[in-house]
Amino acid sequence: MIDDAWYLDVVGFAQHTPWLNAIGIAFTNYSLIVEGLVISWLLWRARRSGDETVARALWIPIAVLVAYLLDTGLKQLIAEPRPCRALPNVLTILPCDAHTDYSFPSNHTVLAASFAAALFLTSRRWSLLAWIYALLMAASRVYVGAHYPHDVVAGLLVGAVIGYSGVFLLGPLTSSVASIRARHPAPRAKR
Repeated sequence: MIDDAWYLDVVGFAQHTPWLNAIGIAFTNYSLIVEGLVISWLLWRARRSGDETVARALWIPIAVLVAYLLDTGLKQLIAEPRPCRALPNVLTILPCDAHTDYSFPSNHTVLAASFAAALFLTSRRWSLLAWIYALLMAASRVYVGAHYPHDVVAGLLVGAVIGYSGVFLLGPLTSSVASIRARHPAPRAKR
């Protein structure tokens, strides 16, 4: 691979920064939970808003789900072994995943990038923060030894394309939300 040397440099850096290992492991393992909580909060907040606002918020979990499904298919199709399997004697701070859990593209990164890009429809400012999160996710996946640099770059690109495609789907999604709301109106609050 063209980026074996970069990968080895990053995992070597991880071996020489044990004080950062716990942060890298926690970030890579648990930040997707935070992403899910943010999505839930956005949906909860949007529920009483107009149809377009609901559609914008609803696009975020849809984009993440589509990104997950597409990435899973790409991984199976390409079947690139994890670098911790392909490079002999590499020391990583996380154990290597199973032989059948492939490397390209990085699933964690695809999910983070699709979240950040889809969030753009709701809030450009929060989307910028989410992109910082996505870049940190990409870096953490190489740092813990799970992916090559090209895996996370591809993950950022795939996630961005899916997330930003919501710009083209906002009209139909808004119409769907309006149709569903017309058939199932929200109950009125009791006084």
